[in-house]
Amino acid sequence: MDPEIAAINEQVKEESRFVDQLVMEIGKVIVGQRYMIERLMIALLTNGHILIEGVPGLAKTLAVKTLAGAIDARFQRIQFTPDLLPADLIGTMIYNQKDGTFYPRKGPLFANLILADEINRAPAKVQSALLEAMQEHQVTISDTTFLLDEPFIVLATQNPIEQEGTYPLPEAQIDRFMLKLNVTYPNKKEEREILERMAGAQPKDPDVVVHPKEILAAREVVNKIYMDEKIKNYIIDIVFATRNPEAYNIKIGKYIAYGASPRATIYLAQAARAYAFLRHRGHVTPDDVKVIGMDVLRHRVIITYEAEAEEMTSEDIVRKIFDEIEVP
Repeated sequence: MDPEIAAINEQVKEESRFVDQLVMEIGKVIVGQRYMIERLMIALLTNGHILIEGVPGLAKTLAVKTLAGAIDARFQRIQFTPDLLPADLIGTMIYNQKDGTFYPRKGPLFANLILADEINRAPAKVQSALLEAMQEHQVTISDTTFLLDEPFIVLATQNPIEQEGTYPLPEAQIDRFMLKLNVTYPNKKEEREILERMAGAQPKDPDVVVHPKEILAAREVVNKIYMDEKIKNYIIDIVFATRNPEAYNIKIGKYIAYGASPRATIYLAQAARAYAFLRHRGHVTPDDVKVIGMDVLRHRVIITYEAEAEEMTSEDIVRKIFDEIEVP
C-alpha cells in the first residue's frame, strides 16, 4: 500500500473512533433505523442536508433529537404550515423603546440541527428563506446578515404528494439536499423491541459522546480520504449516464426528462468519502459509491410522463444505471 494512503488510513482509524460510540448511544434510544442514522452522520460529516420521506411514527424526529443530544448540539423542530412566514424561521427586528434602537430576535433557524417537518406544506417565501440558510449558512434579518453556527444541518420531512394540502418542492430546492431518504417500517423483531422499550416509558436522554468541534475536525479528515482516479471516473460516468444514457448503451433515454446536476457529482464523492469514514477506512471503494448512490440520485433524476405511464420510478432508472455502468 502507498505510504500516503497508509497514513490516511491510520488517521481515519484514530479520528473515527467516536463513530461506534455515537451509533451505540443513539441505539440506546432508537430501535433499528441504522440506515437513517448512518445517513444523518454522513450529512454531519459532509456539511450536507437531508430530505426524508416516510409515513408518520418512524422515529424521524426522535432520531434527529437524539443525535443532537449525543453530539451536544442545539436542536430545533419547525412545523411547516401554509400560514408560516419567513420571520417565523429567521426571526425579526424588535424596537427597543428605551434607547430607540432595533435589536434582532433570532428565530429557530439559529440552531445546529433543524428538523423542518412537512416542508412541502409551506409557501414559496418561507422556502426561499430556508434556501438561503441551507446554501449560504446565513440569514438576513432586515438589512443585517447573521452567520449560522456550525455545524448547521437541515433535515426536512416531506409528505407524499398525494396527501391533501401538499405540493411538489421546486427542483432547485430539492437539488440543495445532499441525500433523499425513504424511511421504511421496522421489522417484526425491531417492532417487538420498540414495544418492550417504549410502551409506558419516556425515551432516555442520550449521553454526550462527541462535541461539535470534534465533528468539524472530522470533516477535515473526511476530505483527505483517498479516492482513486478510477473511482472518480466511475462517479462521473454514473452522473453522465443520467443525462445521456444512450452514450453508455443504456436504452432508457425516453424515460428521463432531466438528469442529475453537477452538484450530484460533488455530493456523490463527498458522501462516498464519509461512508468510508464510517467504516474506518482511509480510501473509497466502488461499493461505497454504490451504497450511497441511490440516496444522492433518487431526487435528482426527473422522469418523463412516459415513465410514469409505464410505472417506472427514478429509483428504477438509477438502479438500471448502476447495473449497467462498468465497475472499476
